[in-house]
Amino acid sequence: MDTADLRTLLTGGPFASVHFDESHDTEDAGKQLCLRLKEIDAALNEQDADRPTVDAVLHAAETGRPPAGRAGRSLVAAHGTVLLDQRLAAPPPAGETRYSALPYFLPTLTHAEDARPHLVVLVDRTGADIETHRPGGSVETETVQGRDHPVHKVRRGGAGHRDAQSRAEETAHRNLAEVAGRVSKAAERLRPRVIVLAGEVQARTELHDRLPAPVRPRTAEVDTGSRAPGAGRAELDRAIRELLAGQHLAELDDLAERFRAEEARESGPAVAGLPAVTAALVEANVTTLLVGDPGDARVYTGEEPGQIGVHRSRLRALGADDPVEHRADEALPYAAVAAGADVVVMDERLDLADGFGALLRHS
Repeated sequence: MDTADLRTLLTGGPFASVHFDESHDTEDAGKQLCLRLKEIDAALNEQDADRPTVDAVLHAAETGRPPAGRAGRSLVAAHGTVLLDQRLAAPPPAGETRYSALPYFLPTLTHAEDARPHLVVLVDRTGADIETHRPGGSVETETVQGRDHPVHKVRRGGAGHRDAQSRAEETAHRNLAEVAGRVSKAAERLRPRVIVLAGEVQARTELHDRLPAPVRPRTAEVDTGSRAPGAGRAELDRAIRELLAGQHLAELDDLAERFRAEEARESGPAVAGLPAVTAALVEANVTTLLVGDPGDARVYTGEEPGQIGVHRSRLRALGADDPVEHRADEALPYAAVAAGADVVVMDERLDLADGFGALLRHS
């Protein structure tokens, strides 16, 4: 997700941060949600959360539109107001409920849908349905209906039949040229993360070839999908989910490779470990904060988000009158968002010292 959406959390706490499984894929899903909300209520009360904030979290969780299938939910609230309500593409492996001076939103970043839309183009020789899928599940469909006569090849011989076949081919080419133009305009307007081409094999192959060169690298074909009335959708949706998941993993691969390459350079623009990363945050020199497994590591912060370090004396040198100790997995992402940096939760691809690394704006 776009960390700009998290800037609503740059307010005074304390914060209730709740991340839970909101799957709606069983007959007793409603009952299971009620049980989870009771656990959340009890956990927040045990941490002495103020009642208006607890009630705001529970009300938001109870009134949200149920998801289709497996999903998760992130809620962050303070002073009786919900500041972040994010549907997650997958439920977090373990629920998390915190009441603390700083918000905890790493599970949101780990499991949230990509902030960029993606396009799905269901195409055949007569036209296409161009679907814009936005975060949150909304879908807008634009139908491009070209000429459907003549469009089918004629199999019999003879000059007349050859002419008919040629006309059918020409009609299909014109239809696909129109589809390519519409897809190109949508790509320029929306800048989607990927354009998925589905439907008839020959049609989607020609459509790919007709797209402008700058658009083609963002396209991918899936071997399923049909525009036929009553055609099933489950197989296509599954293929798209697998494609998007694979793309996300590939992006993590690229980021990990870039970090290792920069860190290996002498004085390269990449650092790891709490002392180096907090120093870079103080200097507003972080472009991307990488988070691995920081465990229960602690740091100190001052009155301003950019006042952060591993030693209390360092904070006093930065002008903080009364440095406060916080969990590192709350304080560093908070400081990064305040500085306009990206925050990416990594997996086993990177073994980061102290669980943190950073790509720098300059070395």
